[in-house]
Amino acid sequence: MQTNMIDKRIKQITDRIITRSHDTRNEYLVNMTAQFDKGILRSSLNCGNLAHAFAGCNNLEKEKLSGNSTPNIGIVTAYNDMLSAHKTYENYPEKIRTYANKFNGTAQVAGSVPAMCDGVTQGQPGMELSLFSRDVIALSTVISLSHNMFDGVMCLGICDKIVPGLLIGALKFGYLPSVFVPGGPMESGISNEEKSRIRQDFAEGKIGRDELLKGESDSYHSPGTCTFYGTANSNQMLLEIMGIQLPGSSFVNPDTQLRNLLNEEITRIIIESSKNKQFDTCLASIISEKTIVNAIIGLLATGGSTNHTIHLIAIAKAAGIIIDWEDFSDLSAIIPLITRVYPNGAADVNHFHAAGGMGFVIRTLLEKGLLHEDVHTILGFGLSRFTKEPKIKDGCLYWDEGAQLSLNDSILRSTDDPFQKDGGIRLLKGNIGRAVIKVSAVSIENRVIIAPAIVFNEQEDLIKAFKNGELEKDFIAILPFQGPKQNGMPELHQLTPTLTILQKRGFNVALITDGRMSGASGKIPAAIHVVPEARDGGAIAKIISGDIIRLDAEKGVFECLNDLNSRTPRTKSNDNTVGLGREIFSNMRMNVSSSEEGASFI
Repeated sequence: MQTNMIDKRIKQITDRIITRSHDTRNEYLVNMTAQFDKGILRSSLNCGNLAHAFAGCNNLEKEKLSGNSTPNIGIVTAYNDMLSAHKTYENYPEKIRTYANKFNGTAQVAGSVPAMCDGVTQGQPGMELSLFSRDVIALSTVISLSHNMFDGVMCLGICDKIVPGLLIGALKFGYLPSVFVPGGPMESGISNEEKSRIRQDFAEGKIGRDELLKGESDSYHSPGTCTFYGTANSNQMLLEIMGIQLPGSSFVNPDTQLRNLLNEEITRIIIESSKNKQFDTCLASIISEKTIVNAIIGLLATGGSTNHTIHLIAIAKAAGIIIDWEDFSDLSAIIPLITRVYPNGAADVNHFHAAGGMGFVIRTLLEKGLLHEDVHTILGFGLSRFTKEPKIKDGCLYWDEGAQLSLNDSILRSTDDPFQKDGGIRLLKGNIGRAVIKVSAVSIENRVIIAPAIVFNEQEDLIKAFKNGELEKDFIAILPFQGPKQNGMPELHQLTPTLTILQKRGFNVALITDGRMSGASGKIPAAIHVVPEARDGGAIAKIISGDIIRLDAEKGVFECLNDLNSRTPRTKSNDNTVGLGREIFSNMRMNVSSSEEGASFI
């Protein structure tokens, strides 16, 4: 396909990232090139090492692994059957081994990584481990691949912290070709409008828990990824637009013929890449500065999860690339919002996929010069390969040209007719610090709020005040001491239904917190990921109830109109962070970086 030259503003932002990252990126590539030049690492193992490594294999696999010519693929799996998205991976290793043998290779499960479900831990103490689980997954991935047995890597992961963790870990083995294998979303359940109505009715006391549970069960009803466009499905979009997952594969439902054919094809590709041994097909070459910029652009164009204003920073850092919130905000001013998927619209990812999906998104962005086409991918050089769409003919997989036009312009539009002219993720600055706000679903009339602060210690305190009738007024909720150093930076989804109800009643409400919302704030203006966080003595810890706060998402400003300079920030102990094993994460809380630095302890 014909593409325009890259937009000069995007080029300027990319160039400054390249300049900023020069030393760290060069150090990373020197390290990866040196590892690549060592050749097949399995040959360094002595006979005792090798015998242990293939003792559980069949005789044919042992024969192949005894030499150095047969590529052996290391599978890192996040399978568990409590997490619906990852239940689909239960039988993947067995099938991948069969496919690998078909293409004259072998495959072994190198290791498993933990896979938390944020849907299960929302509002629960376990959510305080959620963000830290990303780095634990990265460490587990490194351990899994540390046996020097593998010529390529297949990562089986989908959900919130799991994909970023797998990718961070795999980048430490960037001298190997690596691919990601999706499981696909569950089929659509009840509509997102109905789900939202049920949650709000429960919050207002109109229905009981039995009716709420039935509604939730009708939404999340089978193996597969949840169908709303949260962090899990934002992950899948990112993997495609970065070129490390097969085109059009992210949102194909589980247990279908097309899903199985795609899994066979990705196995063939990783086997071939492992045989050819070209550094350009290795992960270190694919994840470049341009690839990271493309990932940010994809996030903005599709209204993806704000969690990636943290995760992408950590992923980029693992490849020696330095990005910050200024990069997100400056790109957001350029990139149009071209999708409406819940919580930014009524449709789910199945509807998005049917309307044209990722192939159309990549096509329309490339045509406008809003993506770097000149990047390496698992299919070779050039992102235009990812406008293709997988189809079946006579039982075989083939690649169609993909959607030339959107099939539903209430869900998906071209860059010439976007839903809004900017990507909706903005940087806020002021005397409170720096924060991220997502305005993709926030009405224009709600983007500037000036109101008194009400400071809450926990989510439950706000909900209790609402039930007591104390919040029937304009206010900005301040929720400090929710940052990574304090308690692991949990998501604060419990606040969304309550604040949405108050907004619908005509009150001007907003949220400011050093915690996370993952984009689920929806129609409520929410300044999140505030740095410096309260635990570090940030100004958010100086605000008291009654202070007048101005949150202006249009101008990128949030500030307390009262004098904060003369105040001492209040403190809050985190010594009671015990139970569910949270106490053994104390060293991580002490050593974690700020949100704008990726909230990482590695």
